[in-house]
Amino acid sequence: MANFCQVCHKGIMSGNNVSHSHRKTRRQWKPNIQRVRAVVDGEVKHIYVCTRCLRSGKVDRA
Repeated sequence: MANFCQVCHKGIMSGNNVSHSHRKTRRQWKPNIQRVRAVVDGEVKHIYVCTRCLRSGKVDRA
């Protein structure tokens, strides 16, 4: 699965898990990426798009 949105280029963000005792370990936040059929430059293609772009209408679905 793709790790970034091909419309808004949203990708993986990183940070820390912080426990109650304030010990820190690295973690990742991944965007909700879906593979959809969309019209790109007048032809139908499969692209990887985040759900925020789908919901806001930035993608013309086929």
